[in-house]
Amino acid sequence: MKNKYLVSIILLTFFVISFISNIIGPIIPDLIRTFHLSLTLVSLLPFAFFIAYGVTSIPAGILLETFHEKKVMLMAFGLATLGSLLIVLSPHYLTALLSLFLIGSGMAMLQVVINPLLRTAGGEENYANYSVWAQLIFGFASFLSPMVYQYFIGINLPWLSLYILFIGISAVMMLVTVSTPFPKVELAHDEKPGAIAIHLELFKNKQVILYFLAMLCYVGTEQGIATWISQFLQTYHGLNPQIDGANTIAYYWGLMTAGGILGIVLLKLLDSRIVLVAFTFLAMIALAFALYGNATMALIAFPLIGFFASVMYPIIFSLALNSVSEHHGSFAGIIVTGIVGGAIFPFIVGGIGDIFGLKTGMSILFLSMGYIFSIGFWAKPLVSNKRIFD
Repeated sequence: MKNKYLVSIILLTFFVISFISNIIGPIIPDLIRTFHLSLTLVSLLPFAFFIAYGVTSIPAGILLETFHEKKVMLMAFGLATLGSLLIVLSPHYLTALLSLFLIGSGMAMLQVVINPLLRTAGGEENYANYSVWAQLIFGFASFLSPMVYQYFIGINLPWLSLYILFIGISAVMMLVTVSTPFPKVELAHDEKPGAIAIHLELFKNKQVILYFLAMLCYVGTEQGIATWISQFLQTYHGLNPQIDGANTIAYYWGLMTAGGILGIVLLKLLDSRIVLVAFTFLAMIALAFALYGNATMALIAFPLIGFFASVMYPIIFSLALNSVSEHHGSFAGIIVTGIVGGAIFPFIVGGIGDIFGLKTGMSILFLSMGYIFSIGFWAKPLVSNKRIFD
């Protein structure tokens, strides 16, 4: 049964996930200054957040089978509230690590719940349409989050006040969830995870490994840039991280949303592999200007990377699922686990940055982009994207 009110709650949840998740990049300089951290140590903070996806996603699926959607969402928002409260009450480095892991775990649990729930609440025939709206809302929240941070700083509120806001948001979402009736969700065949034997069988397939690495590289690139933009602009161009850095990160996410809209149009006209190769090549050029150009170039080029990276996630995911003939649910779970790239790459950038400089550290992202670029040449999907001229 369609339930537009529940659909609106789910879309609001997408907004909340993005709004909370993407605040880490803008506050990196504040974290360094507050806790007196090296680049390696500060990179462990986004690591703690994104590694939670790898640790929590499968257990969340098990919890979902046992307790169902409403209770798992309440647990997720409870973890986000607890994590935010922890860092507010005890603003120390070690508690910040635990705090971000708890918040990341909550966000991972929500991701597991809301996609099947959206299909049920909105109707299968509307799922694709609502999914596009969810991605646009996700992108808008990513754009808005640094702007709110900038506003808080502008009225002389410390960065920790953001986590007070997150406590309030999570508490409100818990109340909304409690008061909302949930339908019974029957997982579609492709949404059901398979047995361990199926996962082991999939890992024998070269394509599965290649696409897992592709998702690892994509999320690692996305977060490797978003995490370090503000610190890079401060280190190499002397720009204010609370103004110029926050603005640039906001435009990075904002243009990623705009690029996604253009991508939808282009995928109706061109083979997805052509779009992926072209956009990734342009993203690599933008990264070169961002890292090795002057301040003006960097302020323009970093957001442009977001614009050109916008098509990577959906194309990688669709090519992956269209490259195997069965066990799509289990394969999708393996691909989503690649989100841990958001933990690994910012950490590598920070480690290299401490030794050779942040510019050199961020240059490793040419390697991850290069891997994504190569997909357009070795991908052999069983079914190609449908185009209007086919």
